[in-house]
Amino acid sequence: MDLFDKSGGPGAEAPKRLQGTPLADRLRPQSLEEFVGQSHLTGAKGLIRTAVERKQVQSMVFWGPPGTGKTTLCRLLAKAAGLPFVPFSAVTGGVKEIREIAAEAEGRRRRGGPPTVLFVDEIHHFSKSQQDAFLPHVESGTIILLGATTENPSFELNSALLSRLRVVVLEPLSRQEVEGLLSRALQDPERGLGGQGLSAAPGAIEKIARQSFGDARSALNLLEGSAVLVREAGEKEITEEAVDRALQGAPIRYDKKGEQHYDIASAFIKSMRGSDPDAAVYWLARMLEGGEEPRFIARRMVIFASEDVGNADPRGLLVAAAVAQAVEFVGLPEARINLAHGATYLAMAPKSNASYSSLGAAQAAVREKGPLPVPLHLRNAPTGLMKELGYHKGYEYAHDSATGETAQQHLPDEIRGERFYEPKEIGEEKALKEKLQRLRDRRKVREDDKGVI
Repeated sequence: MDLFDKSGGPGAEAPKRLQGTPLADRLRPQSLEEFVGQSHLTGAKGLIRTAVERKQVQSMVFWGPPGTGKTTLCRLLAKAAGLPFVPFSAVTGGVKEIREIAAEAEGRRRRGGPPTVLFVDEIHHFSKSQQDAFLPHVESGTIILLGATTENPSFELNSALLSRLRVVVLEPLSRQEVEGLLSRALQDPERGLGGQGLSAAPGAIEKIARQSFGDARSALNLLEGSAVLVREAGEKEITEEAVDRALQGAPIRYDKKGEQHYDIASAFIKSMRGSDPDAAVYWLARMLEGGEEPRFIARRMVIFASEDVGNADPRGLLVAAAVAQAVEFVGLPEARINLAHGATYLAMAPKSNASYSSLGAAQAAVREKGPLPVPLHLRNAPTGLMKELGYHKGYEYAHDSATGETAQQHLPDEIRGERFYEPKEIGEEKALKEKLQRLRDRRKVREDDKGVI
């Protein structure tokens, strides 16, 4: 079985474009001169430009959003180096196929042939244990591994494989770059739409570029879909209305399990923390439009209410908990209103992380000092023996005080006087700070009276 795609070999011509092939595939660049975007890689001193000119290729993983040229750059590298190129999808293939490819590559090497470029699309679909299958072949130089992924390699690739790959980061195309690509597609008579007698209104090109969000494949697919609608209507100009019809039902790109999920959730939290309700509802809308699970959003808000608002506004937790309950009771689409209510309230609430910080400080003391004994006066004495041993002796019942307060010691002797909770002078915590200082002063006086240093 010959597993190799000879199109990557020396002197190879572009594969013949069959009738009915999608526009995005017909326009796949055959040289760096045709490539659009990623100037930091393809410019005069860029990594890919240098590799192509030197006809050298090393194992790399290309990381970037869809439609930014990951597959194309891998093909161009193999073609420039004159090496056999094997395309492989981690979605449809497995370790068994990888071993077959490696065996044939080893046979070629033993016969004096060159190493093989193995291109693995969606490489993150291989588990970290499955990725070990690449290691010996990459290590020996039998295979030059080129991977493509939309996910962060530092999370999705195991450390052993990642250490043998160079990470190449691709960015979304600019709107101007996408507009230039669309214009070229309209004019190209062989691979594009130039032979169909179509034109496009300037507003239509701009709308397609704006709606593609830096994804060249998405832009070309939308252009082709709009062109089909125009031809079916017996017209010759692609208008904004035609683009709108082609766009109907197109989802906003959002990966609920990948890095984008965490990036947008992080932006949502940081916007509320930064008291920016405009940004908070924007990122909320991004999650909702992308199909994010509303329970996830509500859970993050409940955590935020205690972590970032705390006692500066104790109502924040009540609001967040009510939003979470409303999400369960009401459900989408109406629950989006409850989520917006909670997000804007929390964004505008006074902020304090004092409660959260106090827990971290207390846990550090626990780890450092170990399981310190509970002071005797704080222990219950349900038996006579316990009373004889001094359990509960001297305990002050706070409600016996006119103020409902007591200055007795509650911490173990070894950390007497330690301070973990430090309220801020923000919102309702300002009054708490004053009250706590008064109580701490009373405890200090009592300790001094007992001769405690």
